[in-house]
Amino acid sequence: MANSPETAPLLLERESFLLDLLRELSGTLEDVVGIDEAEGYVSLVGQAIGSKIDHDYKDALSLSSLTREQVGEVLLDLKRRIQGDFYIVEETPDYIVFGNHKCPFGDRVLGRPSLCMMTSNVFGHIASENLKYAKVELKETIANGADQCRVVLYFNQNGEDGREYFKRS
Repeated sequence: MANSPETAPLLLERESFLLDLLRELSGTLEDVVGIDEAEGYVSLVGQAIGSKIDHDYKDALSLSSLTREQVGEVLLDLKRRIQGDFYIVEETPDYIVFGNHKCPFGDRVLGRPSLCMMTSNVFGHIASENLKYAKVELKETIANGADQCRVVLYFNQNGEDGREYFKRS
C-alpha cells in the first residue's frame, strides 16, 4: 500500500517552516544586497517588533514607562518566552551584559548574522523608549560561529562599539 502525503515521515510543521523561511529570506538579502544592507532591513523589522513588545509589556504591567531594572527583566522574559536562553552575566548602573546559550532562531541562525539585528533592535528600542538612550553591542554571536552570544546593553553614550538607539519624540 502506498504512503499518502498525510502519513509521510516529514518533520514539517509551522514553527520549523517559519524558521526556515526567515533563514532563507535573510540569506537571500545577505547575498543580494550584502550583510550591511540586510542588517538594515532586519533592523526595520526589529524596530517594529520592539515597539509592539514594549507596548505589550507596559500594557500588561499597567505601566507607562519601564525603569532600568524593569527593562532588564522584560528583555530576559521576552527571550525566555521565545525559547532563548538569555541570562545576565554582569549588571551595573551603566550597562547589562547578557549571555545566551540558545538562539530563539535555533540552528537556522548559523551563518545569518543579519538575524542578530532582531535582538539588537528589540533590546535597543525597548531600552531607548523607556530610558531615552541605549547602545547595543553584539560582542559574540552564535550566528557568527561562537558557542554563545554576548550582548552588551549600554544606557549612556560612551566610546564603546555598538548600534545607538534614541527615544522617538
